[in-house]
This record gives sequence, C-alpha cells and structure tokens, in this order.
Amino acid sequence: MKILGIPGSLRKNSFNLAMLNAAAEIAQDGLKIEIYDIKDIPSYNQDTEEEGFPQAAVEFKKAISNADGLLFATPEYNYSMPGVLKNAIDWASRPASCSPLNMKPIAIMGGSGGTGGTIRSQLHLRQVALFTNMIDMKKPEILVTKIQEKFDPDLKLIDEDLRAHLKKFLISFENWISIFKNDHISKKYKSFSK
Repeated sequence: MKILGIPGSLRKNSFNLAMLNAAAEIAQDGLKIEIYDIKDIPSYNQDTEEEGFPQAAVEFKKAISNADGLLFATPEYNYSMPGVLKNAIDWASRPASCSPLNMKPIAIMGGSGGTGGTIRSQLHLRQVALFTNMIDMKKPEILVTKIQEKFDPDLKLIDEDLRAHLKKFLISFENWISIFKNDHISKKYKSFSK
C-alpha cells in the first residue's frame, strides 16, 4: 500500500515531520510511506483557480490520487491546524466534483511541545475531513505531548513507547485502508456519498 505522508509544518526541523520519518522507518513491508512537502503550494485563491491550477497544486492532487491513504502529522497553532495544511487541502478539494480526497482513507497524528498533544488541531482536521468526504480512522489516536523529549538532536525517535504505539497505529491504518480497498464495500460507500 502506498501512503502519502503530509506534514502540517513547513519547518525543516519539525517534530511532526520527524514523526512521519519515524513512521516511514517503522512501517512494515506492505506499507510504503512517501512524505510530501507542501511548501510550494500557493495560497488558495478562486481567481487563480479559474485562470488554471498552479502546477504545485496539480502535482499534489496527483500524488493524493495515486495514494491508497493519507497520513497527516500536524502540530497545533492557536487551537487549530496550521494554515498551510488547510490551504493544501483546500486546493486538493477543488473542484469538488472530482476531488481526489473523496473517499480517501486517512489517519491523523500529531505532537506538540506542551500537554495538549494537538487535540484541537486534529479535531479541526477531522471536521475538514468530514466535509471533503475523507474517511478518517478514529482509533487508535496519536496525541504526543512534550514531543521534543521523544527525539534526539538529530530528530531520530528515541522514545520506545511512542515507537511501539506508532507500529500499532500503522497496522491499524493498513487494516483501515484494506476495508475501503475492497471493491464491494467501496462501491457501497460511494453510493451513500452521492
């Protein structure tokens, strides 16, 4: 299965990007995680859309289409997801009639420096998933508190509890995707979503 890992931060030394990198290393043979950098996607503007999709947005949509599932790793800014992540999703959702997000299985994880563990950020991302008809895995959750303590200075995962939880999370996500890769179930869900 091909998973598109989407970090919600543009920082080079982002802990959430580091968590995606750790997930890519931990993933079993049947799961390949490719991390996608959203930094080149311009701010959404309907005027720009009507003039023609920017190449960066086209490439992002193509990458989503080619993936079996999306794995988001998001920090929390001001009680919500980062604007750059919402912006990338806005581009991918347009036009709604042929959005690659429709019926796409997703999983969400996130970590913060404090004790909130990105609870609100993930909740807002789930609201966006609801409207764009992405199919989000509810459990297990990954809400990492004090994420800076889980990685070494080279951003390698050193917390064995988080490593074990990530492994279980990825197995659950693989199972989640398998449900919707089943043609019979997929057709049934698509008929409900019309």
